[in-house]
Amino acid sequence: MTFRDAAITLIAAAALGVSANAGPVKKHAVALPARADWLSVVVATPAGGFRQGNPAAKVKLLEFGSLTCPHCAAFAREHVPILRAKYVATGKVSYEYRPFLLNGVDFAPSLLVECQSPPAALALIEAFYATQATWTAPFTKPVPDDVQKKFSALPQQAQIAAFAQYGGLDKVMRTRGMAPAQFTACLSDAKGIAKLNAVRDDANKNYGLTAVPTFVINGKTVVDVYDWAALQPKLDAALAL
Repeated sequence: MTFRDAAITLIAAAALGVSANAGPVKKHAVALPARADWLSVVVATPAGGFRQGNPAAKVKLLEFGSLTCPHCAAFAREHVPILRAKYVATGKVSYEYRPFLLNGVDFAPSLLVECQSPPAALALIEAFYATQATWTAPFTKPVPDDVQKKFSALPQQAQIAAFAQYGGLDKVMRTRGMAPAQFTACLSDAKGIAKLNAVRDDANKNYGLTAVPTFVINGKTVVDVYDWAALQPKLDAALAL
């Protein structure tokens, strides 16, 4: 069985199922001071992502990305630093990342991200993208039939952890201080699995996602924009409105 077949099997096994305008300012309301460092404001969003920056930013940028996607990795390495420095840090743009399950391998790293605090989650996303070619390499090789049979014999919630361990992701996470028991618990979390599936379904149904990365500006999917050269003008145009 090829890795592609194993990935599809794991996806099937793991599947579980605008801001409102502010009202008038009260007479005695106290204006909040502008933040000097919006990059330090990182929260988990109800929709399943991690948002950095001013929650009241004029422009709200959302990215759906896959941790195994090379184009997403290139955007993260080369252009997210520019996005943060020139747009998010000013408080004019907020940036939310939501993990999209592009294939079976995406389950494990995305679940590991979900197990972190919001700031640590962003740091782990960056680390996975920075080292993508290394940690994904073992998963590109065919999975032997006997190994696949062992996976299939496990309870569904244990299959992702076993597959990730087979590919060496447990060793990667140990270098970041994650204990083996925590690794297994994180990758066996039914709520986390359901959450990732919900993000994927929402992306397909409500945002018309056809590829990754996909960008959404103020709730509207930006069509045919997959890199910084095409995205930056859209951000500037939204800020100019």
